[in-house]
Amino acid sequence: MLNAELYPPERLVAAQRATAAVGLDALLVTPGSDLRYLTGYDAHAQERLTCLVLPARGEPTLVVPTLERPAAEVATQHLKIVDHQDGDSPYPLVVEALDGPLSVLALSDRMWAAHVLGLRAALPTAEQRLAGEILDELRMRKSPAEVEALRAAGAAIDTVHARMAEWLLPGRTERQVGADIAEAIIESGHATVDFVIVASGPNGASPHHALSDRVIRAGEPVVVDIGGTMPSGYCSDSTRTYVVGAPPADVAAWYAVLHTAQRAAVAAVRPGVTCAQVDAAARDVIADAGYGPAFLHRTGHGIGLDGHEEPYIVAGNDRPLEPGMAFSIEPGIYLAGRHGARIEDIVVCTDGGVDVLNTTPTELAEL
Repeated sequence: MLNAELYPPERLVAAQRATAAVGLDALLVTPGSDLRYLTGYDAHAQERLTCLVLPARGEPTLVVPTLERPAAEVATQHLKIVDHQDGDSPYPLVVEALDGPLSVLALSDRMWAAHVLGLRAALPTAEQRLAGEILDELRMRKSPAEVEALRAAGAAIDTVHARMAEWLLPGRTERQVGADIAEAIIESGHATVDFVIVASGPNGASPHHALSDRVIRAGEPVVVDIGGTMPSGYCSDSTRTYVVGAPPADVAAWYAVLHTAQRAAVAAVRPGVTCAQVDAAARDVIADAGYGPAFLHRTGHGIGLDGHEEPYIVAGNDRPLEPGMAFSIEPGIYLAGRHGARIEDIVVCTDGGVDVLNTTPTELAEL
């Protein structure tokens, strides 16, 4: 059943207006976060075509496989639905729903290539562009309901970090700890586990290390980066760094630099400040302390129905922040062959500054 507050039908009208404003004739949106954003329908991506046909002017139509029609009708009660049987080409239904001469169409950024080519064959004279140029702009500014969905996701993942002392023990492997974390993510209220990183000792110097059979040792930092998707469709993502026992003096010293950098970037968030300026607020602290080359990635990424989406908090992105923009602040220091650390909070730009959605402590946690 559609959550009308979180997925208001008016989004379709807003998308149509934005499509017309940039001179596009229609959006063609297949399963993924864009389709869920516009309709509330969490459809399964597959070889059978599901496609929202959204003309710049005219009635939207959802093209679905016949066997998916009951689920689509429950999820999208406000949409016209047409279906296609196995063995029949679905692309003529898309052409019929467009109902008019077409010059330029925008397709889902992550549409399967098979469907892109099928639509190109069915509409050979129409230029194909990416729907992201329309939908990214709409999705970037979260509504109050979306912010509350992200807040609930943040609170749920915080409960998992709060239990880390139960699992993160010397002699256990990263994989064993990761299995406990994954179970706890579901117990916290998430619908799915999207990722679990448990990176101990030298593995912590690899930002996207996942899990291994390495045994965790006392006195070494362990980076734990975890996230999932809530039943609402909105995502969590939070990183904390732990030490089993007391940290060595050198680790405590450079972690203090990282902590200062992360706090500085959070404090920099307010309307009108650019994404690049927030990145610099963290990066300059780390560089001034001599660890600049050890900060290997951007400071943050947007979050919502996708774990990574616009806006990206990175050097060169001069987009000014606006109220409703939600993103991570997650600087890291990675010392190859030794260890690493990262601190990540999800924040929302507000009229008055910043709202931090994660509330667990960001200091180096000694377990």
